[in-house]
Parts: sequence; structure tokens; C-alpha cells
Amino acid sequence: MTTGSLGLRTSGSYGSLQQHQIQNGSLSLPIQTTPPLSSRKPPKMLKEKDRLFHWICKFAPRKKVGMLLLCLVSAAVFGWVLYLGKGEDALETIVQNINIQSGPIPGEKNTSETFSYQVRELEGSANATLAPPPPPVPPAFFTGYTLPPGNPCESFTLPPPPADKKRTGPRPCPVCYLPLEDAIALMPNAPSFSPVLRNLEYIHEDNLTKSEFGGSEFGGYPSLRQRNDSYDIRESMSVHCGFVRGVKPGRQTGFDIDDADLLEMETCQGVVVASAIFGAFDLIRQPQNISEYSQKNVCFHMFVDEETEAFLRNSSELDHNKKVGLWRIILVHNLPYSDPRRNGKVPKLLLHRLFPNARYSLWVDAKLELVVDPIQILERFLWRKNASFAISRHYKRFDVFEEAEANKAAGKYDNASINFQIEFYKNEGLTPYSVAKLPITSDVPEGCVILREHIPISNLFTCLWFNEVDRFTSRDQISFSTVRDKIRSKTNYTINMFLDCERRNFVVQGYHRDLLEHWSAPAPPDGVHPPPPISVMDESPNKTYPGLSAGSDLSSNPMKKAPMRRGKDRRSKRHRKVITGSKDANTK
Repeated sequence: MTTGSLGLRTSGSYGSLQQHQIQNGSLSLPIQTTPPLSSRKPPKMLKEKDRLFHWICKFAPRKKVGMLLLCLVSAAVFGWVLYLGKGEDALETIVQNINIQSGPIPGEKNTSETFSYQVRELEGSANATLAPPPPPVPPAFFTGYTLPPGNPCESFTLPPPPADKKRTGPRPCPVCYLPLEDAIALMPNAPSFSPVLRNLEYIHEDNLTKSEFGGSEFGGYPSLRQRNDSYDIRESMSVHCGFVRGVKPGRQTGFDIDDADLLEMETCQGVVVASAIFGAFDLIRQPQNISEYSQKNVCFHMFVDEETEAFLRNSSELDHNKKVGLWRIILVHNLPYSDPRRNGKVPKLLLHRLFPNARYSLWVDAKLELVVDPIQILERFLWRKNASFAISRHYKRFDVFEEAEANKAAGKYDNASINFQIEFYKNEGLTPYSVAKLPITSDVPEGCVILREHIPISNLFTCLWFNEVDRFTSRDQISFSTVRDKIRSKTNYTINMFLDCERRNFVVQGYHRDLLEHWSAPAPPDGVHPPPPISVMDESPNKTYPGLSAGSDLSSNPMKKAPMRRGKDRRSKRHRKVITGSKDANTK
């Protein structure tokens, strides 16, 4: 009795607790609402099974009764299966009702909300994975700078020309250079912008066929159609630019250079100062006023042929390190042209191919002596002007037609070739220079000094300029404006053409070797060339200009000479110098 009561009470307690929790909506854990079938009245189930087993065993051996019993057993099993399936559906319905009516536990998140949050988190991570990558950051470009207020160079202006009308001819003028430390600090840390052109490649060919007229194997004989196409400026271009044969510039291309020298040239990654002497035509002139910084970080390279190299060895100027002072001597074999002047155009215009890792270059003709630090020169004429190419204009002539006539009068080149080149350019639209071309100030450069940054558009300019020199005459002043104007018509590319007197401030012009050997006066000691024939402006010896670096003001200019007495001797000597100077000014 006691046992039965406990069983009933236990069963009733579970049922009452379920109903109470369901009604109050406070169910917190999953509850098994239907007791297992095995726990329902176990004694009675065992008795029924025993009776059924004995009954089957008693009547199974009989004939038709066994088949009947088998059908009844099958029907019973089928009904039992239906009963169990209905019970499971009822159990699932009860559990669903409990979940719907039960409320969330205080202080905990609802299970469905947690699941939804996890699904949203997974979807977000999937979208983040499939989302396209952010656009690349555009490259930074150097955009120039302005000097701070109060800097002496900001308000610097050229003094008026000398009042003495007898003092004619080219002369230097003062230039305001920043101190070296300031110039180094302002060196751009990014390249300048190259309008339109982004990628420039160079044509390499082994099987060459001469077409039309002019050209050479070294230049690749570009056809007129290829020439016209090279002036159609596009984002990516492939043009002729010398060195069309061989593995790379300087190796089996013509203008061949020893591997050790090529390796030395490839290591130059900053600023290179370059010059060339072919045919022992000039003497090597050492740069002056070069800072310790530039001596360590700037590459000074002098290209020479075998004749010049032999002359340097015989004169004991070349040491075991292949250096003459600051100049590193680069011996060139297999020169592409028979004319030394034309061979000199290869390093002059194609430095970006010979020094593939250099950022800036300063070309100086061998007849010139550099007297200002190259970093200060680049700051003054490139970086401060936000320019990638700078060249001085001719001191006297601004028109290409006048320049051509002057070249013919001086016998600089075959007159028929000069006439042919001018007529060809006239048919393409070349016109005399006039003020209508402003802000272009001149069509004729003084090409003995070139400052440039090695970016695609300036590299293209010098490539096309070299192609004109290769096809026509070697007088690069005649072809300069044609190349510049053709590129400018397709882009907004500009060139800084500064005053010739400013150029004469940082380079001192000397004499070619043949003139020095025929000089009437005794040669100066220690191989120093005689003073140049040009004179400087009449200024007080003690007058200086603010912001001028050492050696650049008029009082310390190496070209300044002591005043002379007026008289017949002075006039005769001056007359002789002016004549010589005007001849030398056109000598290239």
C-alpha cells in the first residue's frame, strides 16, 4: 500500500509540476513530458506477454489456426507501430508547445537570438571575404615647393646689365643658390609626374634594314612611319633609343663598355655627373667647390675612347683605380660613328640608358669646368622650378633658322645636310621664332649643359632628340625645338630654359685641346687652362648678393680679373679676345 501510494504520488507530482510550470511559463530546462514506455505498468505487461506466448505455442501447430494467428499477430504489430508513431507526434507537439509558452531565463540570451546573431556574424565574415580588395593607393609624385618667407632667394632678382656698351658678349650673372644643407633637405623623395606616358620601353632588333634616309645601325634605322608614331604620345610606348643590338646597353651594341665599368654604372642610384672626351679632343677639367657630401654620394663619370685613354696613361693622369681626380674613367670600345662629335651625343642624350638606376643627371661638355656643387644646381634649376628637364637658351640666337645659318657660316657641318634638315622641318610646320610662342622663350638651346630627372617623359624626349641627331646632322641645337614642340602638342610637358648667363655662373668655359696646343703664350703650369676669353660684369670687387653660395658671388668668381688701364694695349687685347670668344662660343 505504501509502495503503491508512493508510486502514484511520484507520478502525480511530476504531472502537477509540469502543468504548473507550463501554465506559469517558467520552464527553464528541457522536460521529458511522457514517461518511457518501459516504465508503464511493468507487472501487467509481463503477464500479458506470458499468456500470449503460451497461447501461440498451443495453437500454432494446428492447420489453419496458425495462419490465422500469424495474420492477427501482424495486424497487432502494425497497430502497435501506428500507436507508437502517434505517441511520438504527440510528444513533439507537447515539446513545441512548451518551447513556445516558456519565456527567456533572466540574465541569459534567448537561444534563437544567439543563433541568429551567429548566422549574421558568419554572413558578415563571408561578405568580407568575398568583397573586392580596396583600390591601390595612387603613387605619390613630387609637386614642387616654395621657399619659406624671408629666404634671400625668394626675392632675389638679377642686377641690371652693365652700363658700359663696349663690354659686349656673353658673361655670367649671379645666381642665388641655397646652402648645401638646405638643398639636400629639399631633395624630392618621390619622382615627378610624367604626363600621359607611364611606361617606356626600347626597341631591340638584330636584323636591321635601312629605310628612307639617314640613321645608323646603332640607332636601328627607324622608318619615317616609326618616327611619326613615336610622337603619338600614349600611356605605354616602345621606341628606338640607340643600343638596338646586343644584350643590354654597353654590351655588344656598339658603344661597348667593360663589365666592371657597367657594374660600377649600375650602382649609381642617385645623381650622376657625366662628360665625355673622344679623339683626345679635350683635357680633363676637375670640378671645383664640390662638397664632401657630393664627393661621397654623386657619381662623376667621364667616357673616353681608346685614343683618349692612351693619352691619359701617357700623361700619368690615370691612376690604378681608373680615376682622374673626381672623374671615374669609363673606357668605350667599338664606337658607333666615325665622327667624335656624334659619338659624344650617345652619353649626352642617353644617360638614362647607361645609368638605369640613376634618378638625376647633369651633363657637362668636356670643355667646361664645374664650379658649383651639383646638388645646389639641381635644386636651383630643377626642384625649385618643379621641372624634370632644364637647359640654357643660347646667349644670342633664339631662332632655328638663324642657328642653321650660323652653323653653315662657321663650317660646323655640311651645308647641304643642314639645308635638307631645315627644309624637312619646314614641311612639317617649323616656323621662325616670334613672341607668339610665349611662354616659350627660345627655340635654340646652348646644349653644353643638360639637367634632367630620369622619368618616362624626359627619357622619351632625349630618345627622340637622339633619333633626330642620328638621322639628320649632329647639330643638336637645330632639332631641339622640333622634338620639344611635337611632344608638347600631345602633352603639357614643359622644359625649363634658363638664361645662358646663369649657366655661365656654375660652369667655366675653357678651350679645346687643339686651341691650347696652338696657344701663342706659354702654357700655364700644372696643366691649368688659360682664362676664358669672356669677361664678367662690371661690379665692385666687394659687392656680394644675399643667398649666394661660396664661389658664386662676383667678388670670388674665378673668372673675375683685376681691372686694367685704359689705353691702346687694352683695346688691342680685348679685340683679340672677343674674336676668339665668339668662335669658341659656337664650337661643340
